[in-house]
Amino acid sequence: METQLVSNMDSSEFQRGIAQVTPDEFDGTLHYYERTRNAELHPMVRSFLALDIQRIVRRYCHLNPAVHPDGLLQILTNKPKHFRWGGTDLFNVASESGMRQMLVVETNSCPSGNKSMPLRDTELEDGSYGLLARRSFVPAIRTGKGLVAVLYDKNAMEAKGYAQSIANACGENVHLVPWPCPLASWREDVLWLNEQPVRAAFRYVTQKPWTTIPVSAKTRVYNPVIVCLAGGRNKLLASKAYEFFNAEIASLGLKINVPETIRDVRKDEVPLWLEKFGGRAVVKVPYGNAGQGVYTITSDSEYQDFVKRTEESDYDAFVVQQLIGNHQWSSKSSAGKLYHVGTVPDRKNRTYVADLRLTCIFTDKGFRPLSMYARRARLPLSSTVEANNSWDVLGTNLSVKCQAGSWKSDTSRLILMDNRDFNKLGLGIDDLISAYIQTVLAITAIDKMAQRLLSPKRRLRKRLFLSLNPDRKLMSEIESCG
Repeated sequence: METQLVSNMDSSEFQRGIAQVTPDEFDGTLHYYERTRNAELHPMVRSFLALDIQRIVRRYCHLNPAVHPDGLLQILTNKPKHFRWGGTDLFNVASESGMRQMLVVETNSCPSGNKSMPLRDTELEDGSYGLLARRSFVPAIRTGKGLVAVLYDKNAMEAKGYAQSIANACGENVHLVPWPCPLASWREDVLWLNEQPVRAAFRYVTQKPWTTIPVSAKTRVYNPVIVCLAGGRNKLLASKAYEFFNAEIASLGLKINVPETIRDVRKDEVPLWLEKFGGRAVVKVPYGNAGQGVYTITSDSEYQDFVKRTEESDYDAFVVQQLIGNHQWSSKSSAGKLYHVGTVPDRKNRTYVADLRLTCIFTDKGFRPLSMYARRARLPLSSTVEANNSWDVLGTNLSVKCQAGSWKSDTSRLILMDNRDFNKLGLGIDDLISAYIQTVLAITAIDKMAQRLLSPKRRLRKRLFLSLNPDRKLMSEIESCG
């Protein structure tokens, strides 16, 4: 299939500066991929989205009788303090005995997804954008004087969609701000824009947001930067957040399913952990995103490539995880092997690794699924892996970073939740329910970590943070923003 690259951020975006978006401007042709605009939501996905939380709990506990239903219901409806909108990347995997599960690979505090989500209701053109604005963002922002803004550093297609849907929901103009912006400044932790205070900001800032947005911001930021540091853009602390929360919910029969993860690994220690995993593992820069800084290692040549590409790494530590591939060449973890279920074989009998991105928002009825899409790898999954192409077989991220710093998406590998694509994934409604519950558990774990890291005066507990995340280079970046 010919690769289709769609621009997420034109290099001229920042040159055009701040835009003011007025209500009733939403134009779906600008905020959805063309494939999405012409797609019809799959009936099974529609049925899943229509389930209320009580029915989800009843179904899940019916299939998992060890789970405490009241405890699960409380988690799904409990109001988070910081993390109101998040998404997980999940793998559909199986154990050596054939037991299947949805596995959380990563949690994202600025997740893309709405531009790839077919409309639930064709009469509501703003779709998931509008649901987030009306049911989650507007109820979360404080009333008072000041501007409303959307800050973004990539994914202009969705950022503008959010700005227009928020303008509709608020009934007022919204400022769309390429970030960082020379016309914006922080004064006593309040964001000022064109010499006017900002009372609420929707944040789609993904590149080291802690260097330009203070942790202690008094302007209401959705989601605040502490969410990124606590695990929404910090794979190291995310792993610890999951571990702490898993200990808390074990008595409820619940668990966040994750690959076996080794944290705080220095670069010269990576070979030791590779050996522990049988010579095959995934090594990650803890604070990267969009597939950047992720290295799948299945051979010495791939290890040497990792060493070369991280010679000037900004940070002191890495995360090493078990590698999940074909059942014949996955890592051997402490709990055994896991392997990809993959897509349903196509007409050429090829199966591909695919992930599922599921995003959720918190509403007055608890956490609700907002959008879903899937992505497949470039090359099919086979019983052997060549020495230098494991990323092409295992990597599913669609983002492509260009030399000029702009971003594009390889939409040829995008799998929509529509009548044409969804069946390729081989997922049933119980898999979607499991993915939703795993997403909420992961979001809740990170929100609890964020609460631990903030003092009553909304300051970062630096000593605690460094004990959990002993990376002085990261701390110096945080301190550079005050």
